[in-house]
Amino acid sequence: MSAENTQPDLEDLNVIVSGQGGDGSLTVVNLLASVLRQNGMSVYTERDVLSRIKGGITAATLRAFSGERFTIGNHIDLLVAFDIDAVPKNRRQLNKNSIVLYDNSGGSLPDGILGDEIRAFGAPLSRQAVKTFRRDIYKNSISFGLIGRILGLPDDTMRVSFESRFKRMGPQIMKYNLDALTVGLGLADELGFVAGKGLYRIQEIERKPHMLITGNEAMAFGFSVAGGRFYAGYPITPSTDVMDWLIKWSPKFGGVVRQAEDELSAINMAIGSALTGTRTMVATCGPGLSLMQEGIGQLGMGEIPLVIVDAQRGGPSTGMPTKPEQSDLNLLVFGGHGDFPRIVLAPGNPEDCFYLTVDACNLSQRYQCPVFIASDQALSQNTATIDPLDLERVVIDQGKRLDADDVSKLDTYKRYLFTEDGVSPYTIPGTPDGMSLVTGNEHDEFGLVSTDPVNRVRMVDKRQMKMKTMLPELPRAGRFGDLESKIGIIGIGMTFGVILEALDTLADRGIDAQYFQPRTLWPMLDETIEFINGCDVVYVVDLNAEGQLAGLFVREGADASRIRKLLHYDGTPIRSDAVVEFVVNDQTQALGAEEVA
Repeated sequence: MSAENTQPDLEDLNVIVSGQGGDGSLTVVNLLASVLRQNGMSVYTERDVLSRIKGGITAATLRAFSGERFTIGNHIDLLVAFDIDAVPKNRRQLNKNSIVLYDNSGGSLPDGILGDEIRAFGAPLSRQAVKTFRRDIYKNSISFGLIGRILGLPDDTMRVSFESRFKRMGPQIMKYNLDALTVGLGLADELGFVAGKGLYRIQEIERKPHMLITGNEAMAFGFSVAGGRFYAGYPITPSTDVMDWLIKWSPKFGGVVRQAEDELSAINMAIGSALTGTRTMVATCGPGLSLMQEGIGQLGMGEIPLVIVDAQRGGPSTGMPTKPEQSDLNLLVFGGHGDFPRIVLAPGNPEDCFYLTVDACNLSQRYQCPVFIASDQALSQNTATIDPLDLERVVIDQGKRLDADDVSKLDTYKRYLFTEDGVSPYTIPGTPDGMSLVTGNEHDEFGLVSTDPVNRVRMVDKRQMKMKTMLPELPRAGRFGDLESKIGIIGIGMTFGVILEALDTLADRGIDAQYFQPRTLWPMLDETIEFINGCDVVYVVDLNAEGQLAGLFVREGADASRIRKLLHYDGTPIRSDAVVEFVVNDQTQALGAEEVA
């Protein structure tokens, strides 16, 4: 099939690159993202991988746009398939305007797999790679020549991008990849995709300063900028990238990273570090968080500050390690035995991840308690374009920490002194006259073990008092859309971009709504309950089977009759059209019920 030279402008481009695990789909997407960023477009990328090193159909998806989005779109413009099996797997995301480019080294597509409307182009990517370079992997760079021509990218732009990408790998590797690109351009000529006459045209947009960053990278960066100097962790998908970033960069800030043998060791190393006054963080996900519960209880009893990132994934048990879910919320809020204060923050995009991690570091020090950051696989690992982070906004607060001069002015130093706000002034070990006794047992003001009933009640109440004291200082929710609307939508984590796009689509269909994005999940803020009870209906997007987010709201006083739960837990990222369909159907039913009444 020859290409038609209609060349519509692309202001919102969605591309899937899919094949067997190890085929390099993410490499192609990253290259394309680099080129499109040079044209001034914002980009968002998503990965769909299996929990194995190689094999099985995987995919990487890119969205490039002229505005600001934090989700993949509902339409797919181009599917690049390195394996024919990738076509039926991704078929449901295609429509009549989609284009399929596939590797026909092993044969053509089976009849009827795409229907008559979708345009498909086959090219011998693997066969050419093996023939020319004796290595199948070069099919990635060959494919890029075809992709670029289809999208209307100038050949010189592609070459410059390749030189920038591969020069660090040495001159020979760069030459091979440039040669592979040339092979791809030759295949494009054969298919009719000549330079400057692709199926689309990418218009150059005025470039602005920006960052392309994942949530995990942003949290690691925020931790370092906020004074974090010790990280302990065990590699566990999808949180491992936090440790990877810190291994590379933390030593430049004087920081230390320890890869522990398991999550039990990680949390206990972190406790030891935090007791020295060092700002400390761990990152894990559901199974690891379960193992850490005993250590988290000691944080509560010992009033020890620590930041804990939970990159949620499908559970229970090993579950689906590489798929997004938000089913740890009850564990974050209620996990552990006994009563002790904790804070749970919920970022919605990489910018939130950075600033809320700074907040988490300060809050943990100020209130001497664990602070959880509730992320998820998509937010943690997907890349997004954001404005440059403002380091001038970062303030480091040590809380009620006493130095030697402060202690010398006291008649008696009591580590767990009863105070009106529940927060005891404290010293770090080694401070003269500053006794540091830490135990998992209940204790008195000095830290000495005590089972006295009166002391027990006072100590529990003292710790719980922090939950009230901290309320004015906790991060407030984001508000978006029509703030006068009585139709509300609530979601956290990866649903941020999904709901924002849904608002635009709903407005186009005559439904004005507003999005309430809680940034503090626990303790529950009055603003959240007031928002829900002030709306006629609130749609809670819950990425779990039990409606855990909605359940928290109802438990804290939200009117359950106003809440509609959109539950999504099949392991795929939720898209904005699912939110739109849910809201439209419910609104239609409500209008029908009114007419019947």
